[in-house]
Amino acid sequence: MSLLDELRVKPGSKVNLAKIDAGYHGDYEDEGTSQAELDKYCRRLSELQAVMYAENKHSLLVVLQAMDAGGKDGTIKHVMEAWNPQGCSVVGFKVPTPEELAHDYLWRIHKMTPGKGHITVFNRSHYEDVLVVRVHNLVPKEVWSKRYNEINAFERQLTNSGTTLVKFFLHIDKEEQLQRFRDRFEESDKQWKISESDYKEREYWDEYQQAYMDALSKCSFNYAPWYIIPANHKWFRNLAVSQILVETMEGLKMKYPEPSVDLAAIKQLYHAEVAEASGLPPVEAVVKEIPKDKVKKGKKKGKKKKKNKKNRS
Repeated sequence: MSLLDELRVKPGSKVNLAKIDAGYHGDYEDEGTSQAELDKYCRRLSELQAVMYAENKHSLLVVLQAMDAGGKDGTIKHVMEAWNPQGCSVVGFKVPTPEELAHDYLWRIHKMTPGKGHITVFNRSHYEDVLVVRVHNLVPKEVWSKRYNEINAFERQLTNSGTTLVKFFLHIDKEEQLQRFRDRFEESDKQWKISESDYKEREYWDEYQQAYMDALSKCSFNYAPWYIIPANHKWFRNLAVSQILVETMEGLKMKYPEPSVDLAAIKQLYHAEVAEASGLPPVEAVVKEIPKDKVKKGKKKGKKKKKNKKNRS
């Protein structure tokens, strides 16, 4: 069974995070034994993004949610770095601004969703409005309790418009969170993240867990699935997220579009004189129909020549 099937929250199921081992790492022993596979998935993600950008038919929205120190930033760094920034953006949602508060809670979310050919990663998301808002009683229960259906309708609208949604909850346990807070004291490049409010939020751990369980249970559908990623082991977190993203994108059956111009005519018009002056074969002989089953081999040979040339330099 692939991790996509194993870690997916089945529609209609009741999630109990207490029964899900945050230290789970499947059949993989350690980071060393999984690194090659992670590298393979990251290369594939890069290839798939290039096709998505060129085809310009699909878009991808990746939602990352976790408790504080759950690994959202680390996942973006180690997995999403495979994507070209030209076609990918990361959006972090902080405390709403006065302008955002003047609109409905989904207003600021909708305008940041990806257009066709693009990928957007949400570092926190619209789910904060059924998480922190609920835990800290920022709005009455009669308000936040209606938001599950509103979120489901919003996500259905996105998918109907050609956006694929993949939602990851990075699951760590309370002990792992405290250890990561401690580690920040030892790493100078992480000390800026130390916040007293993060420690105070630990007092609401159980309330947050219940809020997450309700969101995961009520808002996971085939068109917008949640995946619970055991994230105590950072290396397994990265591996699981990358594998699920690859399988999701491959499922879109994307392909490069056909050329929009007559290649033979273009070569004849702009390259024939250069070819003749250089003593190269006539363009007409070079430009010919290539059987489809030979196209891939031709591309591979081209890449190989480029690599050899680089090695000689």
